[in-house]
Amino acid sequence: MFTILSCSEDNDDKVSQANITLNFSHNWDGTPVTNADFNTIKFTNAFGNQLSIERLRYLISKVIFYKTDGSQTVLDGYNLVDVTNNENLSFTSITSVATGSYTNVTFTFGFNNEDNNGNYPDLNTSWIVPEMLGGGYHYMQFDGNFLNASNQEQGFNYHAIRAADNPGPNPTFPQDTFFNVSLGAITISTNTTFNIEMNIAEWFKTPNTWDLNQLNSSLMANSDAQIKMFENGQNVFSLKSDNP
Repeated sequence: MFTILSCSEDNDDKVSQANITLNFSHNWDGTPVTNADFNTIKFTNAFGNQLSIERLRYLISKVIFYKTDGSQTVLDGYNLVDVTNNENLSFTSITSVATGSYTNVTFTFGFNNEDNNGNYPDLNTSWIVPEMLGGGYHYMQFDGNFLNASNQEQGFNYHAIRAADNPGPNPTFPQDTFFNVSLGAITISTNTTFNIEMNIAEWFKTPNTWDLNQLNSSLMANSDAQIKMFENGQNVFSLKSDNP
């Protein structure tokens, strides 16, 4: 769950408070996607690969509200959105946020380097990344099948983590691959819901057209592939609507 921290020293009890909810929905280039669409080859990516989605879950963290005076309110922690099991598609903060104007609202896809430290016991099972690959946690697990060049079904594992080189006891990190998603300026006057959409097709599209025949597995140890995922992820999320 998210907890709330504020960088502002203004604790004026007279300031109105509002509850914040983030709803996550998913589409494939505009066509809604739920777990009812999984396990069937029914999608086609930008390269032309026909594919299915078997599992999709991803982590978002550190929602930040930026005030016009430069102060920040941070919903610290994380939410693991599990589309496969229809879990955590909606998150409501346990602590309210002050009403007023905000210049921007952002959240982090994955964990930043400070938070990606292996200190979350509830994630230390299938979500952990081996130490030889840099440790920390997955940002996303996206698995499925595709029709390969021989028209045979083949599995793919599109797993996003912190990019690492030199797998082993002393991995190095060529660049950060978590990223911040900006939702833009808002004014909060009452309880507010952000409806955030993921266009799953974008993971394979812009700026890197993804051929699953070439990049389908062992991607966690491939820093170049991780950087391509980071680049494609910049276009994945959008704010569908909000009702401040």
